[in-house]
Amino acid sequence: MKQTFLPSELIINEDGSIFHLHVRPEWLADKVILVGDPGRVDLVARHLTNRECDVTSREFHTVTGTFRGKRITVVSTGIGCDNIDIVLNELDALANIDFTTRQERDTPRCLDLVRIGTCGGLQPDTPVGTFVCSQVSIGFDGLLNFYAGRNAVCDLPLERAFLNHMGWTGNLCAPAPYAIHADREMVERIAQGDMVRGITIAANGFFGPQGRRLRLPLADPDQNRKVENFVWNGLHITNFEMESSALAGLSALMGHRATTVCMVIANRLAHEANTGYKNSIDTLIETVLDRI
Repeated sequence: MKQTFLPSELIINEDGSIFHLHVRPEWLADKVILVGDPGRVDLVARHLTNRECDVTSREFHTVTGTFRGKRITVVSTGIGCDNIDIVLNELDALANIDFTTRQERDTPRCLDLVRIGTCGGLQPDTPVGTFVCSQVSIGFDGLLNFYAGRNAVCDLPLERAFLNHMGWTGNLCAPAPYAIHADREMVERIAQGDMVRGITIAANGFFGPQGRRLRLPLADPDQNRKVENFVWNGLHITNFEMESSALAGLSALMGHRATTVCMVIANRLAHEANTGYKNSIDTLIETVLDRI
């Protein structure tokens, strides 16, 4: 017997759209590009023709159109894994729940999702301007720990090795990170031979969780040195960002394919940053549009 999703769990607006995104099921393409900044949706959407929708609700801006024969949806998520939780659950509902019957569809629909973002580089080979593909993400956010099945999709040996390396084992005040691989086929398709691949830290904040200190002292001033020195099966931790773990983890649980690609706008080792990155990120956008 099929499960019926109650109005308190699946909230549908009066116009038939999903609660937060305000997107209707027929507007969702199978290929989805996610960006953090609502303003970046227009940077992507200017490459699209035959626009079917252009909807803004809070920090969520959605456009569906066509790029060289491919139907693509672009959605802004805002900042953080908590917002990815909203966006991924609502995109999955649009794809896999019948809004008339409130029941799961008979045939699962798989989405291809690529997040285009910005990040801080942590290695000598990730200077400002580098494109990084998150082959693996370590989530400081703890989001996936709220979902059944997380152990089946996570890399448990990597989690244990990272906890030991950081000295967080048995520390009740430390994060409970999870390690999740991006979809292998998506990584190969998007990164190809011209992007740096590695492990990404998806931090649950921009300052303390990424080792930045302003007026507040850090609990572990040595955190970033430990992160930079960690190696797992030949992979280094290449960058900090704030959403890749939730995207990869929820997609794996839901049966979607996902990865994250970011342009480095600050290198923590070199103490350099580029605040004018918006003028150069269009190259990454065009690359993803070509390969998704």
